[in-house]
Amino acid sequence: MLKMDNVTKKYRHRGEYVTALDNASVAIDKGDFVSVVGPSGCGKSTLLLMLGGMLSPTSGRVLFGGESIYDLNADDRAGLRTNNVGFVFQTFNLVGYLTALENVQIPMYLAGVDDAIQEERAASLLDRVGLGDRIHHKPCELSVGQQQRVALARMLANDPALILADEPTGNLDPDTSRQVIGYFEEFNQEGKTIVMVTHDPRAAARAKRTLRIKAGKIVASDQSRGQLHVA
Repeated sequence: MLKMDNVTKKYRHRGEYVTALDNASVAIDKGDFVSVVGPSGCGKSTLLLMLGGMLSPTSGRVLFGGESIYDLNADDRAGLRTNNVGFVFQTFNLVGYLTALENVQIPMYLAGVDDAIQEERAASLLDRVGLGDRIHHKPCELSVGQQQRVALARMLANDPALILADEPTGNLDPDTSRQVIGYFEEFNQEGKTIVMVTHDPRAAARAKRTLRIKAGKIVASDQSRGQLHVA
């Protein structure tokens, strides 16, 4: 489903080039659940953004379903993200002046879904994550854990085949973290492919695979359960 072929990403910083990802090659099969671990600044988030079509490589190719993402024009790449990829972030990225329901509707609005269908599906997704009685609450009226569950519901809005999560439990207490990872396991059991960046070893252990990165290089893959291959 996902493949990186000899991908390098370099940034220019204060007149010098910094290598964020160094000649990385990896293949992730449909239905896998991969955690990505490593020290801060090692290239984990860079890898995630590239897999999601949001950050072009300096060299190499990123493929989704056999199609080279960065050979697409900007509009087609945005369409691929809208229709196939759901993102979850540590900071939630909810719109403060919108209700939970309206936040979940955003991806469907951008995809041109009918208003009535947007509202019905958003309410159903919020109910799924235990927030059926909070649909008209704004983010400031919700706990941190509830805000992350709104973000999970929003991520599911367009029924993505691929979920990319960047430290989804980073701001959560242990009990809420376990609950959120439990939702990811449910989504994976339903056939969704998940790539999750995390510093939490307990969260990483719940995935099928753990991909380890050091100084921009993929250095190891724990192959206990799923179908992740490092080339």
